[in-house]
Amino acid sequence: MDGDPRVEPQLDSFSLTFPLPYRVAFIIILAVWGWGLNLHFLHVRRIDVPSLIRYPGRLSAAHLPHHHSTYRLATFLTATSGASILVFWMFSRRDPQKVIDYDWIPMTNLLILGALFVVPLRKLSVSHNGRGRLLATLRRVSLGGLAEAKDGKFGDILLADVLTSYARVFADLFVCLCMFLTRNGSATDRPDRDCGGGILVPLIMAVPSAIRLRQCLIEYSRVTRSPFREATGWGGQHLANAAKYSTAFPVILLGSLLRNLPAPERNVAVGLYRGWMAACLLNSLYSFYWDVAKDWDLTLFSEATERDSPDHPFGLRRRLLIHQPGVYYAVIAMDLVLRCTWMLKLSPKLDHLTDFEGSIFLIQFLEVFRRWVWIFFRVETEWIRSASTGLGADDILLGDFPANRYVDEED
Repeated sequence: MDGDPRVEPQLDSFSLTFPLPYRVAFIIILAVWGWGLNLHFLHVRRIDVPSLIRYPGRLSAAHLPHHHSTYRLATFLTATSGASILVFWMFSRRDPQKVIDYDWIPMTNLLILGALFVVPLRKLSVSHNGRGRLLATLRRVSLGGLAEAKDGKFGDILLADVLTSYARVFADLFVCLCMFLTRNGSATDRPDRDCGGGILVPLIMAVPSAIRLRQCLIEYSRVTRSPFREATGWGGQHLANAAKYSTAFPVILLGSLLRNLPAPERNVAVGLYRGWMAACLLNSLYSFYWDVAKDWDLTLFSEATERDSPDHPFGLRRRLLIHQPGVYYAVIAMDLVLRCTWMLKLSPKLDHLTDFEGSIFLIQFLEVFRRWVWIFFRVETEWIRSASTGLGADDILLGDFPANRYVDEED
């Protein structure tokens, strides 16, 4: 992540067709579709996601699986936004002035989307219990809270991790509201990512990482108070995880300082730029290591004897429930590449691409896509951990879970 890039000084062609409020709505709706696909695929693989997040299961086999309810909600949201953007195109016809004047149409769409997550829609057969659970979890997580294991701790962690990938989207949502409410402003004009001052947008981007940081400290505190402390370790892994999320703050801070630095301050800019590059590198590589070694329990970064063990493919683990080894290697490579999209700024030929609204949107989309793929393997790992202990891994408040030591069990 590299903070908020600069944008074109005029209303660009991409924004004439796909204004910022619709881009925000699109990625939010994409999250609902993505979660439905996560649930669907993992259900096919016989991984019980609802049990992992302590969500009530279906009372009988006659009831539709959970992913069907998610698909219904996603379809309803898609239809609403699809109708809105068609109306907007009919009125604006890509005319710059009309695009600016009719900003109330996409903003109304955002308001409707927000209402659909809050207002019960039982008569329309749109999931109500699931949305209620989501809102309750969001309220708890937004304050940096963390449920106990029996109440769905893993679900809180999963949601908070997803929020970190939506940091830029939340910042753009704030920009839309700020521009819309500003006198003589328009939410569909050239995005002003300094709207509300140079502090609020970076602060909003930092909130999701701060939430996960606090959750890690809560986990560490629970481990230190646990009666199982001698068997589970002192909780150092939670402190290391907290350190990982803290590396996002220098990236955001230095990126913000660079954007707001006066042009004559060239010497200062060079120092800040080097500091920003170092912060990005640390954040990307640390996060990539954690994805592979801790979140997915793969052995790629383990000692040679474990990494080269003959009972599993090189650098992976013995039980692979998602797919064949080749898929895991491809996902590892993809995760590294998408963790390092900020490196585009280091290339003189590609640096300007990150300044266009279309490129900004693509980078946001790729980060959401990366997190969507990450969920499959993170849930798989938690499922295997639960099977190896006979309890949920969270149920015994593990401090330093002995990754890759799974019981022998046929898939």
